[in-house]
Amino acid sequence: MPLLGSHLSIAGGYYKAADTAASLGMDTVQIFSKNNNQWKGKLLSDEDVRLFREAVERAELRRPCAHDSYLINLASPDDVLWQKSIEALIDELQRAERLGLVGVVMHPGSFVSSTEEAGLKRIATAIDHVHQQTRGIECQLWLETTAGQGTNLGHRFEQIATLLNTVKDSDRLGVCVDSCHIFAAGYPLQTPEEYAATMAEFDRTIGIARICAWHLNDSKKPLGSRVDRHEHIGRGFLGLEPFRHILNDPRFADIPMYLETEKGEEEGEDLDAINLRVLKSLIKSAPVRARRKKSS
Repeated sequence: MPLLGSHLSIAGGYYKAADTAASLGMDTVQIFSKNNNQWKGKLLSDEDVRLFREAVERAELRRPCAHDSYLINLASPDDVLWQKSIEALIDELQRAERLGLVGVVMHPGSFVSSTEEAGLKRIATAIDHVHQQTRGIECQLWLETTAGQGTNLGHRFEQIATLLNTVKDSDRLGVCVDSCHIFAAGYPLQTPEEYAATMAEFDRTIGIARICAWHLNDSKKPLGSRVDRHEHIGRGFLGLEPFRHILNDPRFADIPMYLETEKGEEEGEDLDAINLRVLKSLIKSAPVRARRKKSS
C-alpha cells in the first residue's frame, strides 16, 4: 500500500509538521527545511532535530522528505545566481540529512536566456558540485518532473534522463513524479491504456525503478497546457481515474506520495483530510464521485 502524506508547515517547530501528519492519519510527510523564499535558513539546533526525529518516530512516519527552495535555479546562465543556487542546495541536503529525511525534491531549473542543452549541462555540473561537497550524506536529490512553464526544464522524460545519465554520481539521484505536472506537460493518464502507455514511456526513457516519490495533485489546466496549477483530487482536468491507476499500481506499493494541494478548510473539515479520504477510497475500490472542472 502506498505511503500517503502531504506537504505540511513547519511553523512553530519542525516537529509540528510530523504531529499534524499523525493527527490526519498520514504515513509520511514533506516539509521545507527552512523558509522557501530565503537563500539560507537559521541554523538547525540540536533541539529542532531531536524534537522532529522523535515526532516522526512517534507518528511512525516513513520516508519523510523536504522540498528545496524555489529560489534555487541550477540551470541559470547567471554565474552569481548559479553559484548561490549550488550553495543553497548543499545547505538543503545537509539540513535534510540532520533531520533524517530520505530525499530533497528539486525542480531541475530554468535555462532563462540560454538554451535547453546549455541548461541541462549547467544543472548536471551543479549537481556534481553539490555531490562533491556532500560526500557521505545518505539523503538523495529527487529530480521533480515539471509542467514546462516558460523555460523550465524537466517536462520531458528525455530531459530527466539526460541529467541522470550525465551526473557523475547518478546513484545519489532519484525522481519525483508530479501527476499534475506530467499531465500539463502532455502525458495522458486518464484511461488504463493512457496510463500504461505513459508509464511504459517513462520506463523506456528513465526507468520505473528511478521513481522515489509521487506528488499527487489534480490540475486546474488541461492536458498539454504546460501550466502548473494544482487542484484538489478529482476536481480538476485529471479527474479521479489517474489517481486510481497510480495508487493501485503494485510498482508503487511502498513509495511515498505527497499532496501539494491548497491548504485550508471546507465546511469545517481540513482540506488535506478531504483529499486523503478521496485517495484512500480509490485504493482497490469502486469509483467515487467528485466535482470536476469542465474543459473550456
